[in-house]
Amino acid sequence: MTIANTPATKSNAARDGFIFGITAYFIWGIVPIYWPHLQPASPLEILAHRVIWSLLFLAIIGRKKFSQIRVILSNRRSLLLLTIASALISVNWGLFIWASVTKHLLDSSLGYFITPLLSVGLGVVFFKERLRKTQWVAIAIAASAVLYLSITVGNPPWLALSLAGSFGIYGYVKKLANVPAIESLTIETLILSPIALSYLVWLEITHVGTFGHHGLSHTLWLTSSGIVTAVPLMLFSAAAIRIPLSTMGMLQYLGPTLQYLIGIFMFHEHMPQSRFIGFAITWVAIAILTTDALKNRQS
Repeated sequence: MTIANTPATKSNAARDGFIFGITAYFIWGIVPIYWPHLQPASPLEILAHRVIWSLLFLAIIGRKKFSQIRVILSNRRSLLLLTIASALISVNWGLFIWASVTKHLLDSSLGYFITPLLSVGLGVVFFKERLRKTQWVAIAIAASAVLYLSITVGNPPWLALSLAGSFGIYGYVKKLANVPAIESLTIETLILSPIALSYLVWLEITHVGTFGHHGLSHTLWLTSSGIVTAVPLMLFSAAAIRIPLSTMGMLQYLGPTLQYLIGIFMFHEHMPQSRFIGFAITWVAIAILTTDALKNRQS
């Protein structure tokens, strides 16, 4: 999509992009309220439905992109990278659904707070990027938060680290693949769909599946998972081409902040002092990273 360069058009594009970005991260922030409505389906069954209905929804809205998708599928490198991406996002989706339905949202929130910091570290490992001193400080502080939580809680925050790791590496694999968002997610769900569909068929054969067995309302909740998955992605893509990456970087903290608030005030998750201190250390790291990004954007 091409956006004109007149001042008025740039202003409108920036305004629209900000609204799109806020909306995308707002949806990602409150979506934990949605997943429990899909019970009594298990997290694995919900994940399988999310894959299938996302594929169908994306096939409808992206039907004009089938020719591009065929070209991408014919490229062995792109197909390999997107296969890896599909495995990573399935792990991330599954863990996030499990965290939402079992009320471990604070761990999920911590994971998505850590993700941008981990992404900076991954840039060093995979892309040999050189970090500024303040970025190293932010990463060191984030690492100390993980270490502190590991010591005070008695074990590392595995859920948070798994969410951050799977999503952070997923982002870098997608960067290597360099495939547009809709086409990429369509291929990723296409790769996962045979496994998801086989699992759902097995659930029906063994009479433990919930789809169609708990009323129309529950069936509609499950089928809507495709919309819940694809809509914020499209909003995110629309925002990314309209506003600076640094602005998107700041907006991304809206999601885990809302998850944190939902975990505390709606799910009433336990928040001992040691856990709060761990979060606070992470927030300091985020503040340093964000300040550094803004400073270098202006320089």
